[in-house]
Amino acid sequence: MAEQGKHGGTVFGPDYVRAISPYVAGKPISEVAREFGLDEAGIVKLASNENPLGMPVAAQRAVAAAVADLGRYPDSNCFALKAALSARFGVPEDWLTLGNGSNDILELAAHALVEPGQSIVYAEYSFAVYALATQEIGARAIEVPARDYGHDLDAMGAAIAPDTRLVFIANPNNPTGTFLPAAQIEAFLRAVPPNVVVVLDEAYNEYLDADQQYDSIEWVRRYPNLMVSRTFSKAYGLAGLRIGYAVAQPALTDLLNRIRQPFNVNSVAQAAATAALGDAEFLRRSAELNRAGKAQLVEGFDRLGLEYVPSSGNFMLVRVGDDDGAGARINVALLKQGVIVRPVGNYNLPRWLRVTVGLPEENAAFIAALERALA
Repeated sequence: MAEQGKHGGTVFGPDYVRAISPYVAGKPISEVAREFGLDEAGIVKLASNENPLGMPVAAQRAVAAAVADLGRYPDSNCFALKAALSARFGVPEDWLTLGNGSNDILELAAHALVEPGQSIVYAEYSFAVYALATQEIGARAIEVPARDYGHDLDAMGAAIAPDTRLVFIANPNNPTGTFLPAAQIEAFLRAVPPNVVVVLDEAYNEYLDADQQYDSIEWVRRYPNLMVSRTFSKAYGLAGLRIGYAVAQPALTDLLNRIRQPFNVNSVAQAAATAALGDAEFLRRSAELNRAGKAQLVEGFDRLGLEYVPSSGNFMLVRVGDDDGAGARINVALLKQGVIVRPVGNYNLPRWLRVTVGLPEENAAFIAALERALA
């Protein structure tokens, strides 16, 4: 409902919506080129956790074929992709919900499960969309202090209130890259009240080392209040097509499907994701490149004497100074050199930068630019 503002103008919408700070994405290459007078071809973008290998060839072919039918609406039920996901994970198709990126899944969960005034629990330094999804529905945020820049599951369990309806857990966590072992997550799932839904956000799951991997889909079979969220934007290289999915039992997926937009996943994204899902070799190369790239960044950070957080994702968090202006200052110095990374002052980490793992030459360019910026 509109109301009168204190200066006489009409104010629209509820207070909790007006209080939201809009999400700010990583700077695109074209914007940096314009702002600093640089050649786009020489700019290195390591800001948005994209796969430096780009889109798999199989997905490119599927996209080319799908373009011929863009005059028609997409399949609202995503039949082919759901069939492929169902076969991959051994779950019925009604256990699946497709979204316009996993971001869509996270927001659908909040809208479907939480009423205004009820509470949502998430960790300090966890994905910004958890706070945004909480604010946009008028829910109460319970942000639990981090432990070593990651989730403190014992404290998160203790923070659950009688009105809590949703808990967000990111594993690995963005923007810090921290990882929770399977035993800790399962202990949390056993202890959480059955009327509280846990969304396990696994956007970076495909980058986990072999000794870190666990079967969260098996947990979905045992815990009706668990929803696992994943994406094709990261390891699968489809960030520009915006497609993610949730796996949960039908009591949850039915709610999500009641409120999602009828055509929330476009035809091209469906075709590309179905093709990419079957490209195991591309995933293997992506994970291998990522391991080598993280080692390259660690070597550079160690040589420069910089603190960093060990990461299980395709990015690293590095501290670039001792004052609260350090992150912004070094970020601008990098932009002037044509290197785009992610300042994380919005996460209350103003002394840090997050850098995506790129190709070897991109990582080297970043380290060289960082050394000049620090000097």
